[in-house]
Amino acid sequence: AIGVLSFGVWAHHMFSTGMDPRLRASFMAVSLAIAIPSAVKTFNWITTMWNGRLRLASPMLFCIGFVSNFIIGGVTGVFLAAIPVDLVLHDTYYVVGHFHYIVMGAIGFAVFAGIYYWFPVFTGRMYQRKLGKAHFWLSMIGTNLTFFAMLALGYLGMPRRYATYQFDGAIAPLAQVSTFHLLATVGAFILLVGQLIFVWNIVQSWLEGPKVQDGDPWNLERDGLLDKEWDWFDRKLETAITDGGEDEQSALTDGGRVEDDD
Repeated sequence: AIGVLSFGVWAHHMFSTGMDPRLRASFMAVSLAIAIPSAVKTFNWITTMWNGRLRLASPMLFCIGFVSNFIIGGVTGVFLAAIPVDLVLHDTYYVVGHFHYIVMGAIGFAVFAGIYYWFPVFTGRMYQRKLGKAHFWLSMIGTNLTFFAMLALGYLGMPRRYATYQFDGAIAPLAQVSTFHLLATVGAFILLVGQLIFVWNIVQSWLEGPKVQDGDPWNLERDGLLDKEWDWFDRKLETAITDGGEDEQSALTDGGRVEDDD
């Protein structure tokens, strides 16, 4: 449903361009309608976690962060789908905040979750778990501080892509606008520190991280969640040992046993 409806939402970026009101109304209807399957998808994610055996490792933390940021980004998008609201908020920082909640807060967090989860498969090593969690919390705090401040700036009428600005005090106090800009800047620096930790953790762990000893580094078999990619990874480790590893006992996959020469 989302894939089909997505073909009819693109013009909600053009409500203020003077397009035919009839076309504008049709695109508004589809843009509002796409929120329904998106909400179903969100409840699906939440109920999947409900009463589940959650382990708050870095991949799971980023998945939870993805869902929460997707909700904020999606709800703020519903307002922009309504023509009267969009005409007021168009080309303000509200649009920037909404967009980045989806791109960084949702898509970015999902990518990080996948990287941490499959990192042992790609590299044969494990990353530093404490740095992974530090990366999550700095990213979560920085994302929400930066982009929520932008949503507030949009409501105050702050246009985007302006280097200098001056407000009528009757519309929005200049001091309040400057405060939200400062909060957004602080959040951006927190976000930057988090990404530097991520880069360091990935590179250092790839080169020097502890090697994974078996094909189930997340202990998934205990909960019946061991998927095919981990079966492949386990076979890869066994093959590596057979081709020149030091563990002779695990290399005897035909059921034989090591015997002394004498």
